[in-house]
Amino acid sequence: MREEQIEKLRGVVRDCVSKHLYSSAIFFADKVAAVTADPADIYMQAQALYLGRHYRRAFHLLNASQIVLRDLRFRYLAAKCLEELKEWDQCLLMLGDGNVDEHGNIIDTKECSSMYLDKDGEDREINIISAICFLRGKAYEALENRSQARLWYKAAIKADPLCYEALECLIEGHMLSCEEETNLLATLQFFPKDGWLSSFYSCLVKKYEKENVVETKFKELEVEVANTKTPGKSLCTLKNNTDLLACKAEYYHQCGEYQKCFELTSILLEKDPFHLKCTLVHLAAAMELGHSNELYLMSCNLVKDYPQKALSWFAVGCYYYCIKKYDQSRRYFSKATSLDGTFAPAWIGYGNAYAAQEEGDQAMSAYRTAARLFPGCHLPSLYIGMEYMRTHSFKLAEQFFMQAQAICHSDPLVYNELGVVAYHMKEYKNAVWWFEKTLANVPSSLSEMWEPTLVNLAHALRKLKRYNEAIAYYEKALALSTRSLSTYAGLAYTYHLQDNFTAAITHYHKALWIKSDDQFCTEMLTLALQDECQVDTNPKVGTVRSQLFT
Repeated sequence: MREEQIEKLRGVVRDCVSKHLYSSAIFFADKVAAVTADPADIYMQAQALYLGRHYRRAFHLLNASQIVLRDLRFRYLAAKCLEELKEWDQCLLMLGDGNVDEHGNIIDTKECSSMYLDKDGEDREINIISAICFLRGKAYEALENRSQARLWYKAAIKADPLCYEALECLIEGHMLSCEEETNLLATLQFFPKDGWLSSFYSCLVKKYEKENVVETKFKELEVEVANTKTPGKSLCTLKNNTDLLACKAEYYHQCGEYQKCFELTSILLEKDPFHLKCTLVHLAAAMELGHSNELYLMSCNLVKDYPQKALSWFAVGCYYYCIKKYDQSRRYFSKATSLDGTFAPAWIGYGNAYAAQEEGDQAMSAYRTAARLFPGCHLPSLYIGMEYMRTHSFKLAEQFFMQAQAICHSDPLVYNELGVVAYHMKEYKNAVWWFEKTLANVPSSLSEMWEPTLVNLAHALRKLKRYNEAIAYYEKALALSTRSLSTYAGLAYTYHLQDNFTAAITHYHKALWIKSDDQFCTEMLTLALQDECQVDTNPKVGTVRSQLFT
């Protein structure tokens, strides 16, 4: 067979692969390899076999080659075959020994001196060392050694920032805390022209900074740049990129702007109905807004299109949770965890479904499993603390809230719960400090979601007899929501303690308008009316009587 015929057949193999005609590719690659015995042609044949799902045959071909342990491409493809066969220990053996420090830096660099038969276009290739580190991470994760998996994923993204899959596993698997994610991104060495990628990665990680900081990150990526190839015709921008908009929707959800989040994800899913990350955020927003019909339709479509994905059954669980059928909800959250044990939302939902029925032991079991599997996620510790607080175990609750705060320093919800615990333990100065820290960490302008925090802060200030400050915060709370019984009652009581009986009576009436049979407001209204009647004859009456209820 002449050289030009062989070259033509190589071109046929590449064309067959590009057209997904794998049997044809295998047939012609086999003939080329038989004629030339060239390592590059053997690799091409093995790759065709791999793509055609003949993993055993591809592995045998590679393993029989004497070059397999010297050429990283051969070794990597052989390990990929073992990955598909779920032979994880053998996969790690094929990849060889490797050492990495606690920061994800490769210590043993023997691999770097190994042979690597480049094809062409080195600049467009992801570093083979990065791919090998990533595969090691996947193998360790499959063997449930998540600490090693985390280190090798970090090594993969450090070896080549273009290895997005490694970063995705770290983020989606909640393997790193907020601080660790930020530190990791700071150590990545991007090429000068890849500044946009650095900005995009910073949008993918946890976003607990202030609103203006996060918005600046998004705007950097949305900037329109002139198209140099066709000047004046079009502009290059990521403004309408689905992944970027999904990140923005996730941020809106995190800020408690659920309606805004839902509207954005609805638009995105019309454009790309199978974008699974956006689908997850859409489900979460629909849950918060109580859109049971939307959850029903989404879950039906997901189960039909992706019956083997955890997300589909998680959606079914969300629907039943939304309509308060918690037994069915638990069943489907459990099914989601059995399909994918690393799907964090299903574990959280599973625990919440138990907690909704006050089955604390089972809820805490689910949360503890989540805390073990997802060390970078602070929510399991937060929910464990909430369960302890529900049973009045305030010291234990405080310990778990502090654990959550250590994982995520910027989530205002954690500080709010620490304030509530301090209030219950009658540590009112600490409670005020935690509530003020909560408000300082709210990333966007205050919404109705944070009305209870303002009320709690006002209660704590009232306990410290800082009445004017308490009244100011009660009024701020009323600016966010005018349908809160505790706000009107607290404000009325504070005015009562100041002997401002007219204002107290007015706000007791407003509280009773919301709930006419409230015992505290009814009794205090009677006392306020009596005090107002008697204050002219005996000015000390009101003060003495009010102090009895402080």
